[in-house]
Amino acid sequence: MAQSTAVRRRTRAHTTQAREAYILLAPALILVGIFAAFPLVRSVWFAFNEANPFQGIVRFVGFDNFVAIFKNLNFGRYAGNTAFWTLGAVGLQLLLGLTAALLMNQRFALRGAFRGLAMIPWATPSVLVALMWIWILDPNHGILNKILLGLGLIKEPLELLSRPESALPTLVAVDVWQGIPLFAVMILAALQGVSPEQREAAAVDGAGRWATFWAVVWPVILPTVLITTLLRLIWTSNYVDLVLIMTTGGPGISSTTWALESYLTAYKSADFGQGAAYAVTQAAILCIFIAIYLRLTRDDGSTR
Repeated sequence: MAQSTAVRRRTRAHTTQAREAYILLAPALILVGIFAAFPLVRSVWFAFNEANPFQGIVRFVGFDNFVAIFKNLNFGRYAGNTAFWTLGAVGLQLLLGLTAALLMNQRFALRGAFRGLAMIPWATPSVLVALMWIWILDPNHGILNKILLGLGLIKEPLELLSRPESALPTLVAVDVWQGIPLFAVMILAALQGVSPEQREAAAVDGAGRWATFWAVVWPVILPTVLITTLLRLIWTSNYVDLVLIMTTGGPGISSTTWALESYLTAYKSADFGQGAAYAVTQAAILCIFIAIYLRLTRDDGSTR
């Protein structure tokens, strides 16, 4: 009898704690529902309907919007541009951000000031970054061409944003410049958790710097690297500010990504249905990366 009473008390205590937890989480859940869940569900619904900003939802069309975008002759080019833009930018940000983090983790004069200044590109608004680089890359008055011409490295100004073969790589370079600080700071924070004793033990065992990095440092920073990479993949694939302002997807469609085409289809062509279909297709592909991340990590945050 006493045992059953104790069980009931523990059950009631657990129920009360669960109720309190939901009450405390309610404001955040409501905000997530309003600003994330509702727009997501609405976008998916738009993708299966003919919709425009003037009449709203006109009629249900099923998978017609998806069939239309897949039949678009430029769909493959948009996919290639998106892959190059996303994987190229995030890959370089990871590599250079890791290098910057390792350098900033060393002891040198004015280390704190340098760490703070390193965040300036990331903290600068995207519109300002785009306008600044348009001026820097301008073939007539841009400082980059003036420096290269002055050093004799080129004979005529480079029109990087006006040529189909260079427009998208240039946009990737600008995004890399802006995104490196995030990787650097996140990985630097993870590096602070590496035990000096483990480093010393590895050195005593005869491990060199490279072996120490892979055996001691890398397992500690890997969870941070994975989550930061996943977030940047999502953000970069959906990022249209730089492309829209610097090239508007041109010349032609040489720098048009899925995200930009979704925006142009929805807001310039006034076709919310097909615009949403592009977005939903991209979201489905991004879910693959999320699934990979969940497969690589355990519930406790450690890697498999």
